[in-house]
Amino acid sequence: MREIVGRYGTALAGLALIVFFIAFAPNFATPGNIVNVLKDTSFLAILAIGFALAFTVAELDLSVAEVASLAAVVCGWLAQKQYHPALAVAAALAVGLVFGAANGFGVTRLKVPSLIMTLGAAAIAKGAAFMITQGVAFVGRWPAGFTGLARGTTLGVPNLVLWLAAVTAFAYVLVKWTRTGAHMVATGEADEAARLSGVDVGRMKRLGLLLAGVMASIAAFLLAANLSSAAPNMAGDYLLYAIAAVLLGMTMFEPGKPNIGGTVFAALVLKVLGNGLVLLGAPYYAQDIVLGAIIIGSVAFSASAMKKAAFKV
Repeated sequence: MREIVGRYGTALAGLALIVFFIAFAPNFATPGNIVNVLKDTSFLAILAIGFALAFTVAELDLSVAEVASLAAVVCGWLAQKQYHPALAVAAALAVGLVFGAANGFGVTRLKVPSLIMTLGAAAIAKGAAFMITQGVAFVGRWPAGFTGLARGTTLGVPNLVLWLAAVTAFAYVLVKWTRTGAHMVATGEADEAARLSGVDVGRMKRLGLLLAGVMASIAAFLLAANLSSAAPNMAGDYLLYAIAAVLLGMTMFEPGKPNIGGTVFAALVLKVLGNGLVLLGAPYYAQDIVLGAIIIGSVAFSASAMKKAAFKV
């Protein structure tokens, strides 16, 4: 029983929360609201998966939200100018790749702690986004081929949900079913032992940070496509939620370890919580209070992992 509670207690509490809102929050269980919750979860979960992949190799990427904002601005500018949607998506991915690679280089080659390196990268990305937009969001009638990436459906299923499913499957298979994933986990759990076993620890850390940048880019072009707008700080509010999703996910399924299933489910719980509180008429600041409590509680559960990722060079 203790093992069951340790592995699934948080997940069961999340399910109980969903049942509570279904029973007591007006209109929570309507199809339209459920679809909206799933769509909003997609952006958060994809961003959080990137953070989790960096965290798997014991590194923190605090730049994911600002990199996502910059990537959204870049692809939004191209979409507004009526360039081909594929070019806009490629440009967004390029932004994530550049920042992910730079973070990896700084951490492994320059020996800058990831906490500092990614904070610096976040500041650069934020400044670049404001430089490109001059503080004014890009809005307009964008190509349907671009907006359809997020707004469309395939066989009746929202494309955003399919994007989330694809990203989740990719990350899960990578971490659980590949040698590279095993090396990433070994690097995060005991990098010196992994190095002595022949694992290229530096390469694994660079890969984790690179994937975090790529996930930020995917979340970025989907967010821009869904809103038909791109602002220099449009993803800024997602950072704390992404961190909370990863940390809350570490309290379930594989306690104490960043894991993809826990991260995605935690992202859903956080979005359900926010949506349910709004429908119950709770004040806007209640979400921030609850979010802060979740982060503190989750970090207390996994303090050693956070300390290692934040301060180890």
